[in-house]
Amino acid sequence: MGSTPWPLVPSLGVLAAMAVVIVIAGVRLTRVADTLAERTGMGDAIGGALLLGAVTSLPGNVTVLTGALEGDPGFALANPIGGIALQTVWLAIADLLYRRVNLEHAAASLQNVLQSVLLIAMLAVPVVAYATPDLRLGWIHPMTLLIPALYAYGLTLLRRMQREPLWQPVHTDQTADGDGDGDQAENDDDGDGGDGDRDERSTARLWGLLAVMGLVTGVAGWLVGRAGLSVIAVAGLDSGVVGFTLTTAISSLPELVVLLTAVRMGQLTLGVGNIVGGNVYDILMISVADIGYLEGPIYRDAGPTSLVLLGGTLIMTAVLAAGLLMRDRKWIGFEGVSIPLIYVGTVALAVVG
Repeated sequence: MGSTPWPLVPSLGVLAAMAVVIVIAGVRLTRVADTLAERTGMGDAIGGALLLGAVTSLPGNVTVLTGALEGDPGFALANPIGGIALQTVWLAIADLLYRRVNLEHAAASLQNVLQSVLLIAMLAVPVVAYATPDLRLGWIHPMTLLIPALYAYGLTLLRRMQREPLWQPVHTDQTADGDGDGDQAENDDDGDGGDGDRDERSTARLWGLLAVMGLVTGVAGWLVGRAGLSVIAVAGLDSGVVGFTLTTAISSLPELVVLLTAVRMGQLTLGVGNIVGGNVYDILMISVADIGYLEGPIYRDAGPTSLVLLGGTLIMTAVLAAGLLMRDRKWIGFEGVSIPLIYVGTVALAVVG
């Protein structure tokens, strides 16, 4: 580790404090991004991916970069993979809370389906890089460059789909409207003020607030990374497992808060889009981790634990994509049960392996 580790108790205190900061910032981010998505005409699926997905991913992204620069490849690679896995589990938790119907049924969105397919393709890239550890372009693996290229192409496809959709989900009486109004009237009774149009602040001020919240969560992510690396050094824990579970659980709290708040506001498509979009951003951070790790391709040094975590996350993402396509009507579908079980099994395999 490049820096001197902090003592164990202060490190745990920092992790707990940053969890609180991230939760508070996440609540505010939900309302600001919801309003901006409406005012800019992006819609809830695209707004969730581009606005919420970007800003709520900042804590995890900074944590990843911190691990890479500190020279811990297992920690740096496990954090974005763990972020995808745990945020997918958040969807199962939200499914439990949204009792009216299966969440993936209500939040029907072809954009979210396409992003899930894109995520599977991007997750496959590190698998290929693992199988070819000696290839390098400078100090990084050349496959790393394919990840942002796939992301850019995916954005092009998303814009095309929004402009000229050739497939449409069948709308039922339990389907949330594409603009997020499906359950709005019912949920506004709790006084949350979920309707973005009621926010009288200027658009410029809202963009500024979004940037400030992004800065706050970014600093929190750096502190989570430093504290997490200190826990690994002092307690002698496996860096991949810690990155996949502990620090990821804290840095991905914005996604959980945003998802639960969006569901409570009736903005179902926005909430699911935030998770799926945030997962795609996390994959981009694998490229940043490889660039930040200056000792060679990160896949070469991350160890087999990261490959186990990557495989489990691929399976979870495939199950989520299947759930979005099948749109089971009942309260908890097959994906709501399968995803948490796959997550637990993946962690167990990583620990015993």
